[in-house]
Amino acid sequence: MNEPFGHPRPHGEPVIVDCPPAEKMESDFRGNDGLRTDWTREEITVLFDLPFLDLLFQAQQAHRRSHAPNEVQLSTLLSIKTGGCPEDCGYCSQSAFAKSGLKAEKLMDVDAVLVAAAEAKASGSGRFCMGAAWREPKDRDMDKICAMVSGVKAMGLETCMTLGMLSEPQAERLAEAGLDYYNHNLDSSPEYYAEVITTRTYQERLDTLERVRSAGMSVCCGGIVGMGETRQDRIGFLHTLATLPAHPESVPINALVPIRGTALGDRLIEEQNTRIDDIEFVRTVAVARITMPRSMVRLSAGRESMSETTQALCFLAGANSIFTGDKLLTAGNAGAGADAALFEKLGLVPMTSEEPARVAAQ
Repeated sequence: MNEPFGHPRPHGEPVIVDCPPAEKMESDFRGNDGLRTDWTREEITVLFDLPFLDLLFQAQQAHRRSHAPNEVQLSTLLSIKTGGCPEDCGYCSQSAFAKSGLKAEKLMDVDAVLVAAAEAKASGSGRFCMGAAWREPKDRDMDKICAMVSGVKAMGLETCMTLGMLSEPQAERLAEAGLDYYNHNLDSSPEYYAEVITTRTYQERLDTLERVRSAGMSVCCGGIVGMGETRQDRIGFLHTLATLPAHPESVPINALVPIRGTALGDRLIEEQNTRIDDIEFVRTVAVARITMPRSMVRLSAGRESMSETTQALCFLAGANSIFTGDKLLTAGNAGAGADAALFEKLGLVPMTSEEPARVAAQ
């Protein structure tokens, strides 16, 4: 690599899912890339229930209709303002409610952010993501935030930010500064959401996504699995994303990293249920790929604890974006060296082609 970085059946008989939703999905895939925003929960349930190999086969077909099969987008994530967030997200060590020992820090200087962005570009990243532990940015910080965006953009990197909720004027300012993507995750299904966070409603998250769209920016929106939710919650989570007026151009799928001192981390560690089953995680990635075929599906938090085999299955299921580097905000990450070795082993290369969802929107 040049750049850093079910039922028994006779052998060979194809699976036939004998139900109307599956037939409808098959017909919808003929002659196009399967782009739909009218998915039902019943249809998504059918996908989750497919035999694992048949699900991966469908996901890889959907992936190759829209994406270069062996390219993976490399992104770098930097925490530009760490800790002290007034939200009570049960998974987050940066919450003021958490007892993780993480100290609140001030917003980074613009120059320091630009140095980190230059290092990320030199390591092969094509997108630079900046995250701040805020409920929402204050207007007094917007000049500094916009200078970060324009400075990173001038380096030839795609820009992404996650700053919490946005007002319409703030979204417009970020778009004018050249921000490509705004990340605002839904976290889970509408039904399970209250088990994760109580200080911000699901609708407030959807409202921010609408403001981002209205301002002309691309949407990065996904969530976290392995928080104690059921498969029905994972179905509801993906259903919400896949039935937005337009699919998010980027869909990060995180596996919960249980952190001591956080509400969910403590609970899941005590229950010795610290991570989602690998096969179920890959199923979630595959269903995301099938239902949102043009979106970049990113393996995000939790990847550092996944085996190479699990990561390879995720790429087979249609994941084509990762965060590279040693750190994701405050959690550990696999590191560029490990990623380069894995790419070499799997024959993957850093992404150079255009993102299909963004091309289609132009």
